Amino acid sequence: MDETHNNRISLAKGAKDIAKVAKRQAAKNVGKAVDRASDEYSSHRSYNRFQNEDEEESNHNAYGQQDGRYADNADNDEAEASSDDTEGHDDEDEIYEGEYQGVPANNDGKLREGQVALGQPVSDSQKSNKELENERQTDEEELAQQYELIMQECGHGRFQWQLFFVLGLALMSDGVEVFVVGFVLPSAETDMCVPNSGAGWLGSVVYLGMMFGAFFWGGLSDKVGRKQCLLISLSVNGFFAFLSSFVQGYSMFLVCRMVSGFGIGGAVPIVFSYFAEVLAREKRGEHLSWLCMFWMIGGIYASAMAWAIIPHYGWSFSMGSAYQFHSWRVFVVVCALPCVSAVVALTFMPESPRFFLEMGKHDEAWMVLKHIHDTNMRARGEPERVFTVNRIKIPKHPGELVEMQDESANPALKVLFKIKAELRGIWLTFMRCFDYPVKDNTIKLAVVWFTLSFGYYGLSVWFPDVIKHLQADEYASRVKIHNNERIEDFTFNFTLENQIHRNGMFVNDRFISMKFKAVTFIDSSFLNCYFEDVSSVGSFFKNCTFEDSFFYNTDIDDTKLTNSRVIKSSFHNNKTGCQMTFDDDYSAYWVYFVNFLGTLAVLPGNIVSALLMDKIGRLSMLGGSMVLSGISCFFLWFGTSESMMIFMLCLYNGLSISAWNSLDVVTAELYPTDRRGTGFGFCNAMCKLAAVMGNLIFGSLVGITKAIPILMASSVLVGGGLVGLRLPDTRANVLM
Repeated sequence: MDETHNNRISLAKGAKDIAKVAKRQAAKNVGKAVDRASDEYSSHRSYNRFQNEDEEESNHNAYGQQDGRYADNADNDEAEASSDDTEGHDDEDEIYEGEYQGVPANNDGKLREGQVALGQPVSDSQKSNKELENERQTDEEELAQQYELIMQECGHGRFQWQLFFVLGLALMSDGVEVFVVGFVLPSAETDMCVPNSGAGWLGSVVYLGMMFGAFFWGGLSDKVGRKQCLLISLSVNGFFAFLSSFVQGYSMFLVCRMVSGFGIGGAVPIVFSYFAEVLAREKRGEHLSWLCMFWMIGGIYASAMAWAIIPHYGWSFSMGSAYQFHSWRVFVVVCALPCVSAVVALTFMPESPRFFLEMGKHDEAWMVLKHIHDTNMRARGEPERVFTVNRIKIPKHPGELVEMQDESANPALKVLFKIKAELRGIWLTFMRCFDYPVKDNTIKLAVVWFTLSFGYYGLSVWFPDVIKHLQADEYASRVKIHNNERIEDFTFNFTLENQIHRNGMFVNDRFISMKFKAVTFIDSSFLNCYFEDVSSVGSFFKNCTFEDSFFYNTDIDDTKLTNSRVIKSSFHNNKTGCQMTFDDDYSAYWVYFVNFLGTLAVLPGNIVSALLMDKIGRLSMLGGSMVLSGISCFFLWFGTSESMMIFMLCLYNGLSISAWNSLDVVTAELYPTDRRGTGFGFCNAMCKLAAVMGNLIFGSLVGITKAIPILMASSVLVGGGLVGLRLPDTRANVLM
């Protein structure tokens, strides 16, 4: 009996010794594994440190539970195999239950109130808002660093160039929309018989639509995605731009162009945010600057199409006197083609992976990044290269209270509720643009955008109007004046242009198939005259007398007869509407050619800014370009001829384009991903507001004085450039 008992004790002691040796050997193996993993991490790029904390915590808990079960089983076996008299018991090697889980020993085994067990995750409900925000900020910084490494692994190649041209078409549509306003304005107002009181509203309403569109679509892109918002906004622009070419009333035309502007307003903030999020840091400044060239291409396209289409009055048809489709309407349709092309091409491109990660959609982001990597590697001839990223850090999102809608509610109410929720989300995101640490940057960016736009768009209106004013003065200097003439039994079947007839007498004369162009009759008499198929452009009859005269198929009506008397005369089949003609219209060709040259002049500035953006820095280029543009305005004092004004226009455009390019890059890089579209949209809205104010203020000063426009443009440009130099340098930044 004693021998059996001793054998059992020896067996238990031997088993315990084996267990202790195994434990020490396992600890050594674990240490070696840790050292080997550390060496591998230091010699190879690894993304393991960016793994999701939730995964780490769940794995840690699982391992802890397994170790706990092992400890329990070992204690139970030892209790069965030993007694109080067991020999060889080593207190130093004894471990308490739960040590493998990392839980420290506690005298009473209980946690005080407010304490959390070491090694256990702290629930979000036990953390303050400041702690949660700090954690989110840390996650954002880690994600930004990891995302930069991922983009470097994906490389820069075919995918980025494909997206470059697709987004370039969208940006080209924005440039076309801006230039269409100026080119269509004179023709549309003439065709629709717009009085002087309503003239000029077209340019203002389009910019107002673009202002609201930039804010709305930019904010919405932070909620539903870059690609989806850009598709919808471009579709709105294309549809209403196409529709505006067919409407006949000026009011409906204004509405269509305003909604069209609202749609295209989202192009600039979304395009730059979208493209910046698929570029590595060392490529971002240069390629965003190259993307800006498409805005210039849009201006060149609009100028060339206007030059080729609008002056050709023969490119038109009419259905009676109620519906007329003139050449400027064909031009509007042609200008909608870049937008339609951008919509079609954009459907084949993926959503921004950076946006997916911000929304917590890890798998979708991983698939897009893998697509980028594989596309670029196949283009390089390295299809065997494997995408090594397995897990990407996802920032935690603070919980938000969301009002739930009854599922049984009316569908219309559901739509209204959805719209209300999205608008509220846009507004809350916009207010976050004024939170630390982006508040100061938002204010400075808004000032720079406003001043640059005010000077640029103001002078863009002022330059062509000054050129027109110089042309008008020259045209008026060549006017022919006829006094006290008497013409009898003569047939006028040719064009009379730029003439003034005073105290004339026309007896038994015939005016057949002819045109009056800038002709004024003052105190003249027409006795027994015959007018047939007569058109008059800029021509008036002041204090004239018509007696026993006959009018057939003419446009001479009460608007052309000022304080004139009509005695025993009749009007038949009068032409309705305003008559348009571009035959031999030198001024129309000249205006389009001037805008073409002004737009083409930015090409050297685009190339220089793209090549030097990452070398001399965004801020140096922004501030230097705005200051030089302001200084160049002073040379306008010497603009006394058309050729000199055209040269100054080209010089100003060439100097200011670098400021636009660098400002686009800085704005895209300063805002974090969750506010990038909203912040960019707000800044672009300030840009369009300044455009409206610049058009109204500078347009009212044409022909009055040069001093005020020059001093105003110079001061705002120099002041804005100095503010731009106070912005933080983003050349070395990763996208937060």
